[in-house]
Amino acid sequence: MRELLIDARLIAIKDLRIEARSRVLLNQVAPFALLVLVLFGFALDADQRTLRSFAPGLFWVAVLLAALLAVQRSTSLERADDAQTGLRLSGMAPSSVFLGKAAAVFLQLAVLEVLLTIGIVVLYGSQVDDPVLLILTAATAAVAVAATGTLYGALASGLGARETLLPILLLPVLAPVLIGATRSFDDALGTAAVDGWAWLGLLAVFGLVATALGALAHGAMIEN
Repeated sequence: MRELLIDARLIAIKDLRIEARSRVLLNQVAPFALLVLVLFGFALDADQRTLRSFAPGLFWVAVLLAALLAVQRSTSLERADDAQTGLRLSGMAPSSVFLGKAAAVFLQLAVLEVLLTIGIVVLYGSQVDDPVLLILTAATAAVAVAATGTLYGALASGLGARETLLPILLLPVLAPVLIGATRSFDDALGTAAVDGWAWLGLLAVFGLVATALGALAHGAMIEN
């Protein structure tokens, strides 16, 4: 287990260093996510009170759209210059590769969620009633999205037209995360009277299952 975690840490550091040098997250993905929030505001053409009531759902739609870019970027790193072959020859367990890449995507999503939270506060006038619930929901949902996205990114990478297939494969699977995270945010932001902690529990189960399945199945996915 210790060796698995050490190898996963190395993979995560590798991906994050590449991201730090390219600055794709800050220069492309983050502006795209914030632009989605702005366009939602224009499309609804509503006052701030109405936007505030829709803020949880709009927030998580923006997160999922931005997550697609982050996952595609993560997958493309291993396809460039046949780096995936190097990983296979390195002797690292496929589960270590999966956990490392999922951790890197998770950290990128965490940065995006911070920016988007600021965005809904500034643009939509949202107010955080329960910051603990909000933080835990954001972290748990990010784990679920990162784990599921990394697994389906590996699956799509072995297929043709993977850039267009990934959204079709991934978004339906993430529908429960979208619903659960939105309802939990409804409670955290005070936009609806729901039990956000119960929804957080469902998100945690989804994230745990996605992480376990991804660690077990990733080896078979990258062999395709």
